[in-house]
Amino acid sequence: MAMAMAMARASSGLQMQYPERFYAAASYVGFDGSTSPTKTLTSKFAKSTALLLYSLYQQASVGPCDIPEPSTWKIVEHSKWASWNQLGNMSSTEAMRLFVKILEEEDPGWYSRASNSVLEPVIDVQMNYNSKVEPVIENGNSYPETKTISTQNGSEVGTQDKDIVVETFGSVGVYDQWIAPPVSGRCPKPRYEHGAAVVQDKLYIYGGNHNGRYLNDLQVLDLRSWTWSKIEAKTGVEYPTTLIPCAGHSLIPWGNKLLSIAGHTKDPSESIQVKVFDLQTATWSTLKTFGKAPVSRGGQSVNLVGKSLVIFGGQDAKRTLLNDLNILDLETMTWDEIDAVGMPPSPRSDHTAAVHVERYLLIFGGGSHATCYNDLHVLDLQTMEWSRPTQLGEIPTPRAGHAGVTVGENWFIVGGGDNRSGVSETVVLNMSTLAWSVVTSVQERVPVASEGLSLVVSSYDGEDVLISFGGYNGHYNNEIYVLKPSHKSTLQSKIIENSIPDSISAIPNATNVESEFEAGHDADPPKSKGDLISVLKAEKEELESSLNKEKQHALQLKQDLAEAESRNSDLYKELQSVRGQLASEQSRCFKLEVEVAELGQKLQTIGTLQKELELLKRQKAASEQAALNAKQRQSSGGVWGWLAGTPPNHNADDA
Repeated sequence: MAMAMAMARASSGLQMQYPERFYAAASYVGFDGSTSPTKTLTSKFAKSTALLLYSLYQQASVGPCDIPEPSTWKIVEHSKWASWNQLGNMSSTEAMRLFVKILEEEDPGWYSRASNSVLEPVIDVQMNYNSKVEPVIENGNSYPETKTISTQNGSEVGTQDKDIVVETFGSVGVYDQWIAPPVSGRCPKPRYEHGAAVVQDKLYIYGGNHNGRYLNDLQVLDLRSWTWSKIEAKTGVEYPTTLIPCAGHSLIPWGNKLLSIAGHTKDPSESIQVKVFDLQTATWSTLKTFGKAPVSRGGQSVNLVGKSLVIFGGQDAKRTLLNDLNILDLETMTWDEIDAVGMPPSPRSDHTAAVHVERYLLIFGGGSHATCYNDLHVLDLQTMEWSRPTQLGEIPTPRAGHAGVTVGENWFIVGGGDNRSGVSETVVLNMSTLAWSVVTSVQERVPVASEGLSLVVSSYDGEDVLISFGGYNGHYNNEIYVLKPSHKSTLQSKIIENSIPDSISAIPNATNVESEFEAGHDADPPKSKGDLISVLKAEKEELESSLNKEKQHALQLKQDLAEAESRNSDLYKELQSVRGQLASEQSRCFKLEVEVAELGQKLQTIGTLQKELELLKRQKAASEQAALNAKQRQSSGGVWGWLAGTPPNHNADDA
């Protein structure tokens, strides 16, 4: 019991998982006091990555930046300060999480090489069964005891939460509730940021991230027998490819094939690679494309629209966030970068995207290095124009790393996280009305409330079902959860009534006349048919007048919005220009600092030479003076001898 309770606590939240793993990661990259962390970081990582790791370490260990801003002449110190300061009030736990995540993306094998790392308990779940949760009293506090789930061989393999129903899926009659169906076979290794797709009652899982290692295995779950198996893939003949482990890619079904697009790898390529898996021959090959392919990336969104792939955003190998829009025509295999009009979403990764009526591309959420979003953007694929419509109902909280799938006009969003915790609600957006509502909610430690999970839609016994797999919420998951969404319009009944725009509610009620006739004792009916027609005409004219006013008001608002977007676009361009000028000035200042340092060294050399020259001059003057004195003494001795009558001693010389 004590062990079961300890396991439940160990997996109860991020704060119980990240400190040990963070300290191991920090020690691995050089924050252990034995060497200079700056030198170690710059020797292992690119400058931008090293700067970000430094900032996250400071945020996690010290807290928000509160030191004075250094002089801009001190390029390195000012860059460190600016990077740390932009993290704002990010929590210590989130900084730890991002630190570990970035290290895993940059150096997938760090955890196995870290000599002092603390191994994280990762449980490979083989099969789900029923379990009961009973409270355990310890020190006066009540904790739910999570009983273990046993496999057929009797080994303990996992835990089950009390708010997840575990039973045979076909017997479940309740809608809008996550259940854990019993599965058989060898479950895939726990992972997140993998690719998932459904083709003919089979769920395919490819790649992902496990314990900092990128994966390249292809697993399949038969949705009729709920049995896992691994596909032993082969390499194609015409365009063979090497299966490089990856994560953050997209897996798209395309006829009897699977397309794996982009993704993070240990040794990234310069541009996006598209790999094709033939389900009939079980072979991988590389898709040969034409045109300029976009820069390689991970965390992007990819949607199949007709016979084209629409790719938005992501993060490249240099950790630069992107918001570019690219289309790959699957008929001509040609890339095309789209310069859409309007204000696009800000650069981001780990967002979700959906397509409505084969015309509108919707982008929701995602994150930057320090911020998560809950904004909604719409791209008209016919006019290629961005817009940001008003969201109605229970608008979801900011999140990144979530997953989404569409069922008719409903867009279901599951999982993800923000700077504080994982997201436990499953929400749905009616893409026709842009109204949000909450479908259900789970506890945070349930795998459905994870980051980097996958979500697909399939059918079971003639009904649509949502299927979730994997994710990371403090530990890596490999469980399957299923939800039967309600197809009724009652999902929208949860939308708050005051979310209806004032412009709609301001229109007079056209049923007032009818209600007055129904309640004859409350209002006197017209005395004749002519009077009734007159009343109806008056009401009609009043309604038409109000409608025209509302149309004019809406048109004015649209014009104001267009002007605001235009101003924002100009300001954004100006900001980019200023940033470019600032970068140039910083580069020029850095060069000037180098030149000043070189000139300083030269001045020091000149000063030394001047001192040596002065010394030589003094030595020369002393020598000349000595020579002059000697000459004077010699000349003086001859005169006095002549005056004394002593002639020069010529005889001595002759002798």
